[in-house]
Amino acid sequence: MKTLYDVQEFLKLHGYINLFSNRLDAIFFMAQELKTLYDAGLIPNEKDYFTADLILRREHRLESEKVTNDKKNNWD
Repeated sequence: MKTLYDVQEFLKLHGYINLFSNRLDAIFFMAQELKTLYDAGLIPNEKDYFTADLILRREHRLESEKVTNDKKNNWD
C-alpha cells in the first residue's frame, strides 16, 4: 500500500465506498472508517492499519497545504 488509491481499494474490500467530492472530507472520513474497522478487529494486520493511517495523514497534510496555498494566491 503506497497511495491514497491503494487505501481506497483496501477500504472497498471492507465495504466502504467514498462518495465525497471534497478531497479533504473524503480523506477525513476514510481515516474514521479505517479506525473503526481496526477497533472492531476487522483489520487483523497492524502493518496494514498503520501504513494506511500514515498515507491518509500525509494526503491530508498535502491537501491542506494545497488549499492554504490556493487561498493565499487568491489574496494577491
